[in-house]
Amino acid sequence: MLRKKEGFAGQRSIVLPRKILTGLCVNNPMTEWLYVTDIGYYPKAQYHFRQRAHGSDQHILIYCMEGSGQAEVSKKKYELHPGSFVIIPAGEQHCYSASEDNSWTIYWVHFKGSASQQLVATLLQKINNHHGSVEFQSRRIGLFEDIYACLERGYGNDNLCYANICLYHYISSFIYHDKFDLSQNRSGEDPVELSINYMQQNLSNLLSLEDIAASVNYSASHYSAIFRKKTGFAPIEYFNHLKVQKACQFLQYTELRIKEISDKLGIEDPYYFSRMFSKLMGVSPNQYRAKRNM
Repeated sequence: MLRKKEGFAGQRSIVLPRKILTGLCVNNPMTEWLYVTDIGYYPKAQYHFRQRAHGSDQHILIYCMEGSGQAEVSKKKYELHPGSFVIIPAGEQHCYSASEDNSWTIYWVHFKGSASQQLVATLLQKINNHHGSVEFQSRRIGLFEDIYACLERGYGNDNLCYANICLYHYISSFIYHDKFDLSQNRSGEDPVELSINYMQQNLSNLLSLEDIAASVNYSASHYSAIFRKKTGFAPIEYFNHLKVQKACQFLQYTELRIKEISDKLGIEDPYYFSRMFSKLMGVSPNQYRAKRNM
């Protein structure tokens, strides 16, 4: 039977770099208690299958929106259908898969932190096992999308804090689903946010600090100061983080060669690209691809 860990049409995922997790999440009192390590969305994930005989280093929450699937956690089997979810504590043997004739659509998140074990224990106590159900609310999906979109925009301090505080709320919507209610709150765009939009739209180009500053009608020096104050990073360093994030997706979901990926990111020298990637991710592009395919 055909089995796939990933590679589904329309899928999205983010794997946070180890440097960001150990350097910023663990050592920040705002995030050390709970933080995302991996997050994703797999629509109609035909042949999806994962098995971890020794468990995962992170806790895993899988929320089924459409279709169906199966999960086994510590030798207990569960059926998942729209509205149901499974929580997999760190270190517990498990496997899960989409149904062959009705492949599931899932939202999933891996997480850690000093409060994560207590949150998982509370959820397990609430549902009496690893499997539960919640009534559909678009706001819950909106909260997941907020986490994803925020992380997709880079690893500035504000982004990490907001995304991981949202994660607490997201998980609590499964623990206290009968009390889950959110008010809509849309923040206005500012020059830094607008410039990040510009970066995302130009990942295939080689931009200078002056180019990015000009996109929001700021001088390079003034823009650099406000950007660093808001995100904790210099603009070009932040831009490179976004390029590496996109490179991770190419490495995971395509067969493009390293030079082709470098070209797509507007970096003419593939050796420079590899050094930049390795510096942030802690492994080379080839090592990253090999590890994700294990």
